Amino acid sequence: MITNVVVRHVLEGCTKQELNAHMEGFWPDSSNEWRGPAELCAVHLAQCRERLGPGGSAMDCITAFRFPWKLDATADALMRKLSHKDLRYVLKTFDGTAPLADLVEMAAQEPPDEGVATGAAPEHALGSRAFGRFHRMELIDPTADAAVFGDANLGFALNLARHRNALGHVGRVIATTFENLETLRERYPEIDETIKELESYYSDVYHEVDCTRIAVDPRLKEFEHKFGAVYYNFPHAGAAWVDLVPGQTKVTGFYDSHPVVNWRHENLMKLFFRGLRYFVKPGGTVKVASNMGAVGVRFSYIIGSAVSNEFAHVETIPFLEWTLHRYGRAYGDRRDKNKRPVKGAGYNDQKALSDMVYTFEFKPSGKALPEQNIVLPPNFRTIQSCQDGPFKGLNGVQTLALAKQLHERFVKECSGIHVG
Repeated sequence: MITNVVVRHVLEGCTKQELNAHMEGFWPDSSNEWRGPAELCAVHLAQCRERLGPGGSAMDCITAFRFPWKLDATADALMRKLSHKDLRYVLKTFDGTAPLADLVEMAAQEPPDEGVATGAAPEHALGSRAFGRFHRMELIDPTADAAVFGDANLGFALNLARHRNALGHVGRVIATTFENLETLRERYPEIDETIKELESYYSDVYHEVDCTRIAVDPRLKEFEHKFGAVYYNFPHAGAAWVDLVPGQTKVTGFYDSHPVVNWRHENLMKLFFRGLRYFVKPGGTVKVASNMGAVGVRFSYIIGSAVSNEFAHVETIPFLEWTLHRYGRAYGDRRDKNKRPVKGAGYNDQKALSDMVYTFEFKPSGKALPEQNIVLPPNFRTIQSCQDGPFKGLNGVQTLALAKQLHERFVKECSGIHVG
């Protein structure tokens, strides 16, 4: 593999420890007809990293809490006996300096929350079950604004607005789309009616919102530290559509896991959570729905990006157990003009039972964070050297033309230029 430029690009993104621990003794399957050696290396590395994390499957509040603190089964047994009031106190105050048993004793002396306070529940309700109901039933701060990002046809934002209206909330819903209104009208004939109903609930609707650049979007400046809840369902950096022959052949050709395009998905999560720090209130929740088997925006990208930006992972909920899961889902790209998932066209290689809602709470420390570590995109030489995906079977002239188009698109994306 010494001469394989794309494999070198993958390995240059590793630390020395990862090279020694994960790549020594590993070689990609040269007979794999679906994925080339660079993609196999990238997937192997991602899976090795994920084995060190909390996993992408359903996880209740106690298991999610124990993982970063490395608490053993004894702590698990102790916490599962606690009432909701006592468990919430332990989750809120534990910082690793005092024994867990001492905090449990202190929790018993604390009075319960009352009235409509966030977290109020019957004092003796079983802790883990009551805690899970808050996130499944979406009992968020009734006075704070809530934001929805990356909502292709605004179906989820409308679902949330109806939910909040039924609960008597006074906080607004801020609904955003990545595409402009003209494109949305081409794909979703119902979009104007959806916007009209959203506005009847006093919601704000913004188009052409790039989730990697929300911190510098002037339209969102008024919402700094005002969001009590944020939602981003099934994030994706978008397919790299290009024309091999302008106006004729549409080329994608890469799996989302391919290193030529996968950096876009990982950076999407890193920049999204870094930008959210300016808008979410301390204690506010962020929920990102995704399939635990997704190979584009992997679950580890979601959890890792959140935790590194001080959004603590508090629970992973099966999507079908979430009260807001019933809405008109869409692909979020040009396919929606002719077909929708709700019309029987399912997502490739993803089953609804594997869809999860990764749930986080913003717990800022007040300390300055280091610069966000992003994944560098492949340079032009790396793209041109690719021999699989859409490059497979192309001649030299076609390879050069396709490499130029992809490189130009990636440069635009990195520069903040909107690419629909």
